[in-house]
Amino acid sequence: MIYPWQQAAWSQLRQLRERLPHAILFHGAAGIGKADFMEAFAQALLCENVGPGGQACGQCASCGWFVQGNHPDYRRVRPEALEDEPPAEGEEGGEEKKAKSKTPSKEIKIEQIRALADFMNISTHRQGLRVVVLYPAEALNMPASNALLKTLEEPPPGTVFLVASNSLDRLLPTILSRCRKFALPMPDHAQALEWLKAQGVPDADSWLREQGGAPLAALAQAETGNREDMEVLLQLLAHPNVDNALKTADRLSKAPLPMLVAWQQRWLYDVLSFKLSGKIRYYPRYQKELAALATNVHTASLMRAIKAANERRAVADHPLSPRLFVEDMLLDYTGCCS
Repeated sequence: MIYPWQQAAWSQLRQLRERLPHAILFHGAAGIGKADFMEAFAQALLCENVGPGGQACGQCASCGWFVQGNHPDYRRVRPEALEDEPPAEGEEGGEEKKAKSKTPSKEIKIEQIRALADFMNISTHRQGLRVVVLYPAEALNMPASNALLKTLEEPPPGTVFLVASNSLDRLLPTILSRCRKFALPMPDHAQALEWLKAQGVPDADSWLREQGGAPLAALAQAETGNREDMEVLLQLLAHPNVDNALKTADRLSKAPLPMLVAWQQRWLYDVLSFKLSGKIRYYPRYQKELAALATNVHTASLMRAIKAANERRAVADHPLSPRLFVEDMLLDYTGCCS
């Protein structure tokens, strides 16, 4: 699927087909459709009757296999946590995967990279390309990163890697140097808002702003139909005090920690932005509270809170204790901003 805000990027990507690099690293903000864009390109690379716009025909045998998820020359590598379906009974490794299904891994592991070896060492089904799609690249653990690096250093002929990242600074420099980087832009607000409204999202503007302008992230959040955790956090951030921080930490201890940190980071950005320019990007419905904080908090304290939030984001996926993590986050914020 090519989204409306990706048309210019698609036209630019088509020009690479004449001299296709062995690895392309698509990068941009989370929630703008990088994975869908890559998979559309992968299907087009494997298609036997590419249309004039460079997109897959959707009719040939190759497209049929691709849509069914069983194309012999295509592999997708991503964390278990992103997989839609558990392994079928009787599938090789199925029992082991089923045992892990209660807590699916958020990492891409070395076994997943090693599993590509057999795929890359056999002839392609129709004497064309073989394509590997991998995302998000920052989910690669260190052994997997090193294994991927060895493959990129000596790429098998006829193999194309399509890799996506939300954050280039979390990747090994050596991996970056072996990929052709391709930026996917954030859509402008009006275009993203129009698309969200077309999907039938109520209060689309608020959802979009709260997700930093990323339309797919906004759609995903809107479909949950639940702002409760966000509102609990924002109320504490708007009126910080120690007693409420402890009560809020208890209520939010089971919420996704990376999401909590992201909400806090956006709140702090709004406080700083209002303090410096009088503008609010993410939470305009909290303008009164943000203005009061921006007036009262010292810039040095605010910068310390922002630095602490950035550091917490790096470890939010693997806390020793979720409740203590949230408690420390909120008490630290309260100390800086109350």
